[in-house]
Formats: sequence, structure tokens, C-alpha cells
Amino acid sequence: MPSIGKGCHELRVNDENKTWRLFYFLDKDAVVILEVDEKKTQETPKATITLCQQRLKHYEKAQKQQKR
Repeated sequence: MPSIGKGCHELRVNDENKTWRLFYFLDKDAVVILEVDEKKTQETPKATITLCQQRLKHYEKAQKQQKR
């Protein structure tokens, strides 16, 4: 999902009564789950996109600090 960041994706999982959205980032050696929520609308809520962006930035910052 380019709206979140490069390397980010959305997976939709159909349950018996609901559809779930799983937002994740693929790194070289990890799959980072950014958010899981129930799909209620066609469009991803802006609050969900913002939350995923914040979590991705936090992950990237932590990775840079580990490399030092």
C-alpha cells in the first residue's frame, strides 16, 4: 500500500461473518504487522493509514538504532 509506505501491503481475510484487513511491511528478514482491523468500508480509514505510517516510522527508527 503506497499510501502507507514502500514495501507495505494489505491482506484481506474473509471470516464467516466479517472481512479483516491486515496491514504489513516486508523487510529483508521480517514481516512487520502494522495493524489488523475489520473491513467495514470500501476505503481504508485515514486514521488506520496514519497509525500504520507511525508504526512503520517507529520500526524503521528502531532498525537504524540497532545498526549503530
